[in-house]
Amino acid sequence: MTEETTMPTRRSARQLKSKGEANAATSSTRAAAPPPAPPTGSAPAGKRRSKTEAVVALLQRPEGATMAELVEASGWLPHTTRAATTGLKMKGKVITKGKRGDEASYFIASAAA
Repeated sequence: MTEETTMPTRRSARQLKSKGEANAATSSTRAAAPPPAPPTGSAPAGKRRSKTEAVVALLQRPEGATMAELVEASGWLPHTTRAATTGLKMKGKVITKGKRGDEASYFIASAAA
C-alpha cells in the first residue's frame, strides 16, 4: 500500500477570480496612493504657474532679467531658455536687449514705448 500525499496546487488568477478570491487578494496588498500635494507659489488656488509665465513675469520687470535669472527661474538649460525667448518673439512679444552692469539684460518692451 502506497501513501499518496496530496500537495496543494497553485491556482491561476482566472481560477481565483471565478471564486471571488482574486479581488480580495490583490486589494489587500495594494497601498492607497497619497493625494497630490497642493501647488505652491503666488498662482491662484488650483492653478500652477508655468515656467513660461515665470519667464514672462521676469521679462516684464522694468529692469528686465539676465539670462542667469531666467535660467534659475525656469529650471531650463540656457539654450532652452534662449529658445523660449525666441518662441515668445514668434508669438508677438517684443523682447529687447540692454545692459545691466556688465551683463546683458532682456526685457519685454512696453506698448507705450
